[in-house]
Amino acid sequence: MAAGTKPLRADAARNRDKLLATATQVYAERGLDAPLEEIARRAGVSIGTLYNHFPTREALFEAIFPQRLAAMDEIVATALADPDPWNGFAGFVKGLFRLQAEDHGLNDALTRRFPLTADLNEACGRGGAEIETIIQRAREGGRLRPDFTSQDLVILVCAMSQVIHASLETAPQAWTRCLTYFLDGLRTEAADRS
Repeated sequence: MAAGTKPLRADAARNRDKLLATATQVYAERGLDAPLEEIARRAGVSIGTLYNHFPTREALFEAIFPQRLAAMDEIVATALADPDPWNGFAGFVKGLFRLQAEDHGLNDALTRRFPLTADLNEACGRGGAEIETIIQRAREGGRLRPDFTSQDLVILVCAMSQVIHASLETAPQAWTRCLTYFLDGLRTEAADRS
């Protein structure tokens, strides 16, 4: 809550909490273009109540996605802590795509499929130096192709996003097979021998 603002009444606070929980669930299921009316209906409030708390769709994104993006911090930390640089890299990529597969709104946010506010763009881009370190460690360890860069990772994220999006209904776990193909192609010959 911003400094100088009055605390919400108990019923208003409950409605706000219901809207946040429901929006998180609906965006995870349907992506960022899910209708706001559905969020209000599933939260058991009117669309007017939703707009009273969140005047724009972007305000609702701003309220829920920083917490969702924080899950990436844990994946990054785990990857950096892994003593095996290749396992750290592969674990990071698998963790990232698992998040995308589990939360279609996060998938949309990470691939910029939906226009985001400056704050959310910044949150999506946070951790870039750590991700570069994950890539560099795996390259220097001789197990990741030396020509793989963070720009390649961005392209991989977009490609896997399409796989995840396309397989939602028919084969929700198909992304894991595709990721195995990608990782096999990124390993060096030295990694194949180990």
